[in-house]
Amino acid sequence: MQFGMVGLGRMGANMAERLVRGGHAAVGFDPSPEARALAAGKGISPAASLAELVGRLAAPRVLWLMVPAGKIVDDTLAELLPLLSRDDVVVDGGNSFYKDTMRRGEMLAAQGVHYVDCGTSGGVWGLAEGYSLMIGGETAAVERLRPIFAALAPAPDRGWGRVGPGGSGHFTKMVHNGIEYGLMQAYAEGFAIMQHKADFALDLHQIAEIWREGSVVRSWLLDLTADALGKNPQLAGIAPYVEDSGEGRWTAAEAIDLNVSAPVITLSLLERLRSRDSDSFADKLLAAMRNEFGGHKIKAG
Repeated sequence: MQFGMVGLGRMGANMAERLVRGGHAAVGFDPSPEARALAAGKGISPAASLAELVGRLAAPRVLWLMVPAGKIVDDTLAELLPLLSRDDVVVDGGNSFYKDTMRRGEMLAAQGVHYVDCGTSGGVWGLAEGYSLMIGGETAAVERLRPIFAALAPAPDRGWGRVGPGGSGHFTKMVHNGIEYGLMQAYAEGFAIMQHKADFALDLHQIAEIWREGSVVRSWLLDLTADALGKNPQLAGIAPYVEDSGEGRWTAAEAIDLNVSAPVITLSLLERLRSRDSDSFADKLLAAMRNEFGGHKIKAG
């Protein structure tokens, strides 16, 4: 199957490369000439513009977007839509907010273009291991893309599926990432407790390796934790500053809207926010209050 990939960053290029390895023909566009050149080395035929990309695809076309969530998706669709024809399919494989996806799906449907949302997990390992794909959209449109999904997934019959109508794929991926926040936070806290037990001089890499086999807490995240600790046991050179790409915020907000208690996910998000405050006014005020009511000592900053 021939397809067009829009966005040839690391993940987009890796996904396109996996599809090419599976026998599919890929035409790719990225505004960066360097990204296009790198993609060409992976068997992806580069296009210099979106118009050229669309023009080189046989109708009905399949275009896969791997661009950051937000305005850039709307801008890309605004440029693409006049170039598309009825029954073309656009797949958003990024981490778009599901309500934006539903809005975009309605906009494209008005012109007879199908919009499929594909929550994609697998990160930098997906090229070798395959991607977990949570897909939303019309059944017929999803089924039409079965060869692509089967080639991207870990196996043709595992790790992917249509989970519901338009927006449901990105909704599912949003919750997936919220769960990821909680799992990562639990591992981080547990290893921090062991690292602070100085009198035992625990080898955290050794413990992670032990837990990988037969333990109730074994997981792919633990595998990656063991790998990180093996390469850098003291995590030297890594600042205690944790970014978030938005999905944890959306998950926590959705839980509130649905009256669902989600304290682990919410607190793991708040811990990421806390990691960025190297000069916490709140902590200073707490110290000042303790001094005011109890005369407790204040540490000079």
